[in-house]
Amino acid sequence: MKAPGAAPAGCFAWPVRVYWEDTDAGGIVFYANYLKYFERARTEWLRSLGIGQQALRAETGGMFVVSETRVLYHRPARLDEQLTVTAWPLEIGRASLTIGQQAHRGPEPGGELLCEASIRIGWVLEQGMRPARIPAAVLKAMQP
Repeated sequence: MKAPGAAPAGCFAWPVRVYWEDTDAGGIVFYANYLKYFERARTEWLRSLGIGQQALRAETGGMFVVSETRVLYHRPARLDEQLTVTAWPLEIGRASLTIGQQAHRGPEPGGELLCEASIRIGWVLEQGMRPARIPAAVLKAMQP
């Protein structure tokens, strides 16, 4: 799986501020915290599409789980900086999605690229954690 490349125009963007808890002793964002930033942006992207994950789980008995990540680190983010984290669909399948994500320095997408990722999420039924098809309403909400 390759890295997502440039974020497309109109991709979802979510602001993040770097706090003490996000950094190491040198005041630089700890590498694993980018995954937390990406998770929050994916959740807010779904919410912006009218997809509340808690409600979806209650209605369908299913949920998204991360099955694969590919992360490239380009530059460090530091304490107190404002970042913009983006999310957009790279691939939409019947049972999984691959989401392109980036973290940029500054309040807008297109600032200095700090980190980028391809995150594959699969749809599973909570009972038994078995793979299943993504609900049609969810797939429809993701179409442009």
